[in-house]
Amino acid sequence: MCRLALPLAAFLALPGLPAAASEDDIVRIMSAVGVSETADALEAAIGKAGATVFARIDHGGGAASVGMELGDSELVIFGNPKLGTPAMQDAPLAGLFLPLKVLVYTDEEGSTWIAYEKPEETLDDLGISDDAPYLAQMRGALQNLTMAAAAGG
Repeated sequence: MCRLALPLAAFLALPGLPAAASEDDIVRIMSAVGVSETADALEAAIGKAGATVFARIDHGGGAASVGMELGDSELVIFGNPKLGTPAMQDAPLAGLFLPLKVLVYTDEEGSTWIAYEKPEETLDDLGISDDAPYLAQMRGALQNLTMAAAAGG
């Protein structure tokens, strides 16, 4: 048996490790405009809502900088302490998953998509109740902000 096989098998069997998000946990919305324009519209909507954009990561640009190809793809990381702090008060490990993240990307057919994981799924393994008020607020914010961005502003 390979020396790595046993430790790897033991690691994979550890209980309590979060599973990868399933397709059902991800909300995808088609955008009417390109990646950059959609991310700009998302950033503007976030600002209008009183939240803060902490980072905007250009995955496609990063790939190009090392001579690799990747379609247009930008990750917008944002939040509002009024929503995130209560989650972290309930479960300090929520800080591993917050602030919120939205990916804007182009698929193989050239369509632009906005995607995010449902907040209740993101925080599911932390013992946070699905009916926590801040989860509903996060869901509403994500829906409203991404719909505004999908329309191009």
